[in-house]
Amino acid sequence: MFEMDGQLLSIVTVEHIKLARAGAVIKAKLRNVITGSIFEQSFRSGDKFKTVRIESTEATYQYTDGNHHYFMDSRTYDQVPVDEEMLEDVLPFLKEGSEVFLQRHDQRLIGVGLPINVELKVVQTDPGFRGDTVSGATKLAKLETGATIQVPLFIQTGDVVRVDTRTRTYIERA
Repeated sequence: MFEMDGQLLSIVTVEHIKLARAGAVIKAKLRNVITGSIFEQSFRSGDKFKTVRIESTEATYQYTDGNHHYFMDSRTYDQVPVDEEMLEDVLPFLKEGSEVFLQRHDQRLIGVGLPINVELKVVQTDPGFRGDTVSGATKLAKLETGATIQVPLFIQTGDVVRVDTRTRTYIERA
């Protein structure tokens, strides 16, 4: 995360463009952390921006009342309500009892982060058949949180799988 024109921004995607004589340009898709808006911006190699300090504290997901999701700060045991809009990216992999990280900037809650890997139960997938050993073949699987990911053919309903929360992909059977 960094600060530009008084806005707290995070990088969504980055593309490096090499121009023949003008030099390289970095084209980035940025998200305003406070408002959630996404926009594109181009940067030259000499552009510099202020980095920001983000405080991250451990918490446990407790429950939802429909409008807010509640987390218990593991250090202070405070109940922290979070709007669903702020959880848009992490909600597909969030279940009760999940360990998360509450992210703050200047004492203001700006987001919730997941661990790199989470273990979730497969609640629905097509059955695999003997002989389904094609290298790299996958099928869709619905997880207990409602998220849908691609898994190998040998994964069955009821299996617990490890998922990479950054790429939203299957890692291994847990």
